[in-house]
Amino acid sequence: MVAVDIDGTLLPSPGTLVSPRNCRALRDAEAAGIEIVIATGRRQAYAMPLIEPVGLKPETVFITSNGTVTRTMAGQGIDRFLLPVETARALCPALRPFGTTVFTFDREGPGELVLESVEALNARVSLWVEANRPWIREVRPLERAFDDGEAPVQGMVCGGVEEMRRAEEWLTKRDLAPFIEMHRTEYPSRDLTILDILPPGCSKGAALRRLAKQRGLAPEEVVAIGDNWNDLEMLEFAGRPVVVANGAPDLVELARRRRWEIAPANDEDGVAAVIEALLAAEHSDVGPATGVNPTLVTSYRLAGK
Repeated sequence: MVAVDIDGTLLPSPGTLVSPRNCRALRDAEAAGIEIVIATGRRQAYAMPLIEPVGLKPETVFITSNGTVTRTMAGQGIDRFLLPVETARALCPALRPFGTTVFTFDREGPGELVLESVEALNARVSLWVEANRPWIREVRPLERAFDDGEAPVQGMVCGGVEEMRRAEEWLTKRDLAPFIEMHRTEYPSRDLTILDILPPGCSKGAALRRLAKQRGLAPEEVVAIGDNWNDLEMLEFAGRPVVVANGAPDLVELARRRRWEIAPANDEDGVAAVIEALLAAEHSDVGPATGVNPTLVTSYRLAGK
């Protein structure tokens, strides 16, 4: 099984098209009997337009919203976890001083994403707002979003890197802390962090662990490829954790200290490089655990070389 993050890992830095080499590698892996799992912080409706052109099987599994929802590309449900209404409502005043909070609901159409002010969020993540505008509903005050009793799968607030680290630290000391799980996705070059707030115990790693257990796979049979802190639990679970070279700098440094693999950057088709090496090892006389040692970027064939 190979679990792959989307943003910053599978996707190139500019644009929203998966490269031909990455597409080919993913399809080749599936054809060889390796299960591909897409693991993303995006909700499925926001991820599908990026992944559908790759040509993966309909039964390919999506772990979305950082692990709160797991279903196939064809829509077959596997797992779903909800942030209790009382917890979500309490988060509204708690997070308001840190910026615009967005709640994600597992439903289709307008209202999948609920927030108080599109204008306020647009100042920070304008591209995200424009891409998701058809699904956004404004509700003021945000606490009213739960008047019908429906629980969300995820909350999110975004801001500067240090600001969101302070927000995370502040929340860990509040009464809400036992009832939530937090995951950061950091982009230091843009001074942007997305702080996701999930039901307790939810992460990409927890979802991947459950899926691997269902498939009868040990961690040693799982490869995970990511670039950011919301991938950490997934990387820690996998027997073969891989961080792309363009990842969050302190995560790349952690990977080096732990002797995890460092793959070429997303713009160098790092996902394809990992999968190609895995397939080559599978077809050689040497097993994949020892046949490839890609702990250095130079051990991979870079795009076009």
